Order: sequence, then C-alpha cells, then structure tokens
Amino acid sequence: MTGALRAVETFLLGGGQQTARRNAWAAVVADRQRAKDRREAEHEIAALGGTQRGAAARPR
Repeated sequence: MTGALRAVETFLLGGGQQTARRNAWAAVVADRQRAKDRREAEHEIAALGGTQRGAAARPR
C-alpha cells in the first residue's frame, strides 16, 4: 500500500513538493511526540509531589 501511495505521490507532485511534504509531515510527527513526552513528564512530576505547569504550588 505504501509503495502505491508513493508512486501516486511521485506522479502527482514534483520532486521539490514531495520533499517539502515529507519534511512537513516529519515535523508534525516530531511535534506530536514532544507534546506527548511533555505531558508524560508533567504527570510524573505531579505524581512525585510537584505541580503541573500553570498550577499553584500546594503547601505541605
């Protein structure tokens, strides 16, 4: 399936557009991964007694 999609992409788009599209998609995937990692880190910090971003510190 992927091979067929790449063949259609190659046929429809010029080389520069194809590269730009792939680069843009790679950036989207990387941004999503960073956001996921950040959420997980915030949850871990909160579980250890810290505060989440934007939350007020709780007295102990």
